[in-house]
Formats: sequence, structure tokens, C-alpha cells
Amino acid sequence: MIHGGERPYKCGQCDKSFNQSANLKIHMRIHSGERPYECTQCDKRFSVSSKLKRHMRIHSDERPYKCTQCDKRFRVASILKLHTRIHSDEKPLKCNQCDKCFNQSSNLKCHLRVHSGERSYKCTQCDKCFSVSSTLKKHMRIHSGERPYKCTQCDQCLRELSSLQRHLRIHSGEKPYKCTQCGKCFTQKEHLKNHLRIHSGERPYKCTQCDKCFRQSSGLKIHMRIHSGEKPYKCTRCVKCFRQSSDLKIHMRIHSGEKPYKCTQCDKCFSQSSDLKIHMRIHSGEKPYKCTQCDKCFRQSSDLKKHMRIHSGERPYKCYQCDKCFSVSSNLKIHMRIHSNEKTFKCYQCDKSFNQSSSLNCHLRVHSGERL
Repeated sequence: MIHGGERPYKCGQCDKSFNQSANLKIHMRIHSGERPYECTQCDKRFSVSSKLKRHMRIHSDERPYKCTQCDKRFRVASILKLHTRIHSDEKPLKCNQCDKCFNQSSNLKCHLRVHSGERSYKCTQCDKCFSVSSTLKKHMRIHSGERPYKCTQCDQCLRELSSLQRHLRIHSGEKPYKCTQCGKCFTQKEHLKNHLRIHSGERPYKCTQCDKCFRQSSGLKIHMRIHSGEKPYKCTRCVKCFRQSSDLKIHMRIHSGEKPYKCTQCDKCFSQSSDLKIHMRIHSGEKPYKCTQCDKCFRQSSDLKKHMRIHSGERPYKCYQCDKCFSVSSNLKIHMRIHSNEKTFKCYQCDKSFNQSSSLNCHLRVHSGERL
């Protein structure tokens, strides 16, 4: 009957036909609601013995279906089949509206809501709507403060399992996402995606006000604060405000005196890693910034920029009282003391004061008797 295609056993309620009476008998339980196979551990009932058998693996944690490529194990053969598509990159389910492909029907179903605009899952606390129930469930943890996924190594708790999995790579050092062009490895797929734009030169995030382009949306977001003047990160000790949280973090070291970056050669400490990097060039003698006009070399790009003004004659720092111009801001600052009569450098022997440290040094020779 199987090979002949004959199906003599017909359901009287829905016209489905079967090639064996046993299959008809099992099918009839859909209509009758009969579930003769009961789980002894949680009282769930099933219409088919094979479903009970699969269910029992939840209690025993038996996972007989093993992936040959990554050793992951599964309770059900169909889930293993779906999982193997990750390795093969097989995506047999295609969206008929935008040609995107998916490896699971559930993912395609969720994706179709992008086109339909359907968001049937609504948050009862803030009225946000979601296209997937699991996303709503995750969102609700923002309101409840629930963080059910706990790291066993540092006790940090996270809202999502995927966040915990990413976090664990900090402890394990695992970096599964590798760049095929330079061999760099990353803990997150998104980080690799952003990195690949260095090689491709792609900058998809464009500023609407000055046409600057950025590799990451976060870079554009921070940049937009230049135009808006927004500085959301406020210092609690001196009311200075900053565009980036990292800038506030560095600034707080002024108040705390923290200098976490230590030179291994002379034990000097710095509040910023960039300052340590520049300092290390004193020991190495490295001067990577070269003048194209006189071959002088400098440790910092800012020093080269100042030096170039000798060749260009540029003097961008102008005194608003006498119109004198200077190539360096510090020289303007010193010059302004002439107008303000400010004399911040005081001789500790005779109480004379000077507006420049060099003038004080010359004066001190009067007391020491030094003649150069």
C-alpha cells in the first residue's frame, strides 16, 4: 500500500486518508482530544508515544543528536537539521518581497512582519510594540529589572542569554569571528562586521549637516552632538560636560588622581593610554611625524602641526587688544599678561614678580651671581 499510494483508511471527520489503520487511530486523537501517554514527572500528556519519548529528554537532559562540526547536541533530529544550516550557510527559505533568505521558517515568519508592519505584541507599561513575542519578553526585563542569566565567573547578571554568551568570551578569551583579510579575531559578529569596513572603506552612516561619513552608527550619533551642542555626560565634581562617556571617564581621573597607565622603563604614570604611547617614544627615540619641507621629525602630530607654521607663516592665534598674531596658543596666553599686567611668576627671595617663567629665571641669576 505504501508503494502503490493506496490510502484505504479514511477519517470520517476531515477526509484525511491513511495507508495504515494504526495511523488513522493516532490521527483520530486530534478530534477526540485523547492523550493516552502521560509523563510520570510533570503530568504532561501526549497523543503519540514518540512525542512522550522526546519530551522525557527534557527531564533526563538526553541529547542523542550530535553535530559533527561543533559537537553541539540536540534532543530532536529536526532541530539538529536546522542547526547544520549554520555551518553550511544553507538558507532555503526565501522572502518573496525582498529576496532575503533564512534557515528557519520561524525566522522567515518574523521577517515578513517587517513588510506587513505587524507588531502584535504590546508592552503594557510603555506601549512599545514588537513583532516577536520573545523580543517583548526581553523588553519587559527593562521594567522588571530581571537579569536571569548569571555569569559563574564574575557574578555579573545579564538580561539575555546571548549577552551572557558574549560576556563569557571575556573570561575564556574566545574570539570566534575572524577577519579573512588580516586575521584579526573578534568576540562578536557585529564587531567583525564593523571591522570589515576598514578594508572595504565603506562608511554607510552619513551626517546630514556636514556630509561626514562613519563606519558605525554610534560614531555618527556621537558626531551629531557637535552640531547639536549636546553634552549628556556630566561631571559630578566640577560640572564639566562631555559628548562621550569615555571622555568623562578620563576626566574623572583628574579628580581621583588615578593614573592607570604605567611606563615600564621609568615608572612614570599617565591617566590616558595615548599619553603613555607618546611618552614611550622618549625611550625608543621614535619620531614618526616628519616635516616634508625640512626633514625634522616629531613625536606627536600636534608638534608637527605647530612646526609647519614656521614654513607656512600661519599665525592663527590673534590678540584681540593689539592684533598681534602667534603661531602657538601658549605664546598668545603669555602675551596677554602684558595687557592684563598679570605677573604669576614670583621671586621667592625679593618678591619681584614676572609675567614669564624665562624672565624669572634670568632674574634669579642676580641673586645667585651666575653669569652666562
